[in-house]
Amino acid sequence: MSEEKLRGMLDTNQLKKLVADEQIETVLTVFPDIYGRLLGKRITGHYFLEDVLENSVHACDYLLACDMEMEPVPGYDFTSWEAGYGDFRLVPDLTTLRVAHWLEKTAIVLCDVFAEEKDELVALAPRSILQAQLQRADKHGYRVMGASELELYVFKDTYEEAADKKYVDLKPIGRYIEDYHILQGTKEEFVIGAIRHHMDRSGVPVEFSKGEWGPGQQEINFRYAPFLEMADRSVLYKHAAKEIAWQKECAISFMAKWNEAFAGSSMHIHASLWDKSGIDSLFPGKESYGGVKCSPIFRWFLGGWMKHLQEIMVFYAPYPTSYKRFVAGSFAPTGIACSYDNRTAAFRIVGHGPSLRVECRTPGADANPYLAFAATLAAGLDGIENKIEPPDVYEGDVYTASEVPHAPKSLLAAIDVFASSAWAKETFGVKVVEHYLHFFRTEQRKFDEVVTAWERQRYFERA
Repeated sequence: MSEEKLRGMLDTNQLKKLVADEQIETVLTVFPDIYGRLLGKRITGHYFLEDVLENSVHACDYLLACDMEMEPVPGYDFTSWEAGYGDFRLVPDLTTLRVAHWLEKTAIVLCDVFAEEKDELVALAPRSILQAQLQRADKHGYRVMGASELELYVFKDTYEEAADKKYVDLKPIGRYIEDYHILQGTKEEFVIGAIRHHMDRSGVPVEFSKGEWGPGQQEINFRYAPFLEMADRSVLYKHAAKEIAWQKECAISFMAKWNEAFAGSSMHIHASLWDKSGIDSLFPGKESYGGVKCSPIFRWFLGGWMKHLQEIMVFYAPYPTSYKRFVAGSFAPTGIACSYDNRTAAFRIVGHGPSLRVECRTPGADANPYLAFAATLAAGLDGIENKIEPPDVYEGDVYTASEVPHAPKSLLAAIDVFASSAWAKETFGVKVVEHYLHFFRTEQRKFDEVVTAWERQRYFERA
């Protein structure tokens, strides 16, 4: 898609004119944290132009070492109370500057996280981790393209009402499975249509939305793009969608499994490699793999991705609840197999010719897109570098296949695999691996310390 078609994207000259005309008053200057949330500052337009463009903006480094409640978490080597929780610098990536169309007179720009005293990226910041893998791909002469399919649930409750109810007895906006239903989609159009409208005008070009396999569940798909841009779009969408839902007095959730009775929400990742010009796809070829005409690069990328799935599972399913999505017969994969256009497999080969690509159906909607995309690329590149062949294409129902391997079934198990992976330490760096191991272990510990509503319901009277 050509740049002129991306409505809402800005350059600095356009921003200067909009600020001078008082059409833009605020620039959201943000970065993604380890959860994939956008954190940062609301900066007046004139101050952004006069000072931030040249000098960056500072933020406390505890933001990459805290939990969901913004509590500093002891035990990180990166920063601590002993180190005084200093600053790092947020340097705007001006290629991401765009109108935040869902907010009044507001622009937004994503930042890279730099060290306070050095002109170098903070290696463990999620966007930095993805950029490191993209640099590897660039050395091979590859341009990496991708897309994400993010599912969500819409609720009649507002966020405040859901909190007051302790998140019990929430009311999805739909009453029945609405996969591809137009009628139920119309009932949800006041919020889903608003998300499509605002995203399409904020430099995040929309393809379509559709009802999904749960009551009140929707999927919104965006145009494929280079990997970093696609990760940026995914995070901007998740953030904006929540704000738009709040404006519409309802709530949405990207939890991978919000209720055991309903289908989970995924973030299917599509990936393909192209030459540096972005004109020629490197996946089509003359060789046959399970009837698919592909190149050796395609096979090796898929082989590495499949080989390392167990090791990168923490990036695809980062929370204890994430693993409750993987249920047979639910369209969430349970077996590590590849098939052509088969939704029971973790890896689904789709497309022909230039559109040939791999879709991984394992990541949940709760995953941090930067970490999930980085893990995807790291595994695929290792497959190419070591010429890792994928297993034979599987035909049939993978849910019933006893001979295929399975991904870890819990966060605890996934942590153990990640912690013991020499490949992960070599690929991402020991400090990065140790930082995220502490993050995942903290999420598991927090979960283990809580008495849930299910436990009270089951044991309060009868234990």
